[in-house]
Amino acid sequence: MIKYIAAVLGWYVSRHFIGAVVGYFIGSAIDSLMQKDKPKGQQRRSFKDVFENATRENVSPGDFELNLLSLASIVIKADGKVSQTELDYARQYFVRAYGKDRANATFKTFNEVIKNREVSASRICTYLNARTRYEIRLQILHFLFGIAQADGQVSQPEVNVLGTIAGYFRINHQDFESIKNMFVKKADSAYKILEIDKTASDDEVKKAFRTMAKKYHPDKLMDMDEAYRKGAEEKFQNVQEAYETIQKERGL
Repeated sequence: MIKYIAAVLGWYVSRHFIGAVVGYFIGSAIDSLMQKDKPKGQQRRSFKDVFENATRENVSPGDFELNLLSLASIVIKADGKVSQTELDYARQYFVRAYGKDRANATFKTFNEVIKNREVSASRICTYLNARTRYEIRLQILHFLFGIAQADGQVSQPEVNVLGTIAGYFRINHQDFESIKNMFVKKADSAYKILEIDKTASDDEVKKAFRTMAKKYHPDKLMDMDEAYRKGAEEKFQNVQEAYETIQKERGL
């Protein structure tokens, strides 16, 4: 509000557009300083702010959690039913990542503000793309597949929704197939996980394993919460198991 008042005063004093611009920037600086002095609870943005002002530079942990839970809700409802095991999986994940109190607060906000609204996967992913590394988005996709599998199987409608989310996240097709095959097992899943064809040579298999082990190494997420590091360890283990499966199959 102060920045707009300052802009008007700048115009009034100088009778020139430049004066209004200078006043606006001075007022913006004052607004920023006043915002920093506010208690943390007053600085937190509402969920509406998160989705309607996706051009802001910084994202608080609360914003990230609400976005993540919103994507989880899309996956949970993808097959037309809400599975309690999938809900429990998501809640346990949030508890591991953020602690019980914070997880409960996130779910409470979600239930009160978001649950009955239409959630846009495209808007959420666009918002997160600007604020997360590619490795983090791969881990989010891994988490979402985990939700889908929590009730015992990943249905085709869930795969379709996850594919759409992966597209919004700008995750390439091979990476999507690699993570999908960690949860949807087929005869050639070991090869898909290593992002190679079954016709690959032994040397190509070894090279692919080294590449994937490096891509999914847990050290890439050392700056993230425990739940994310655990997810990275699971992906890394899946890569190792895929390689061991191919080794046994080929007698390497």
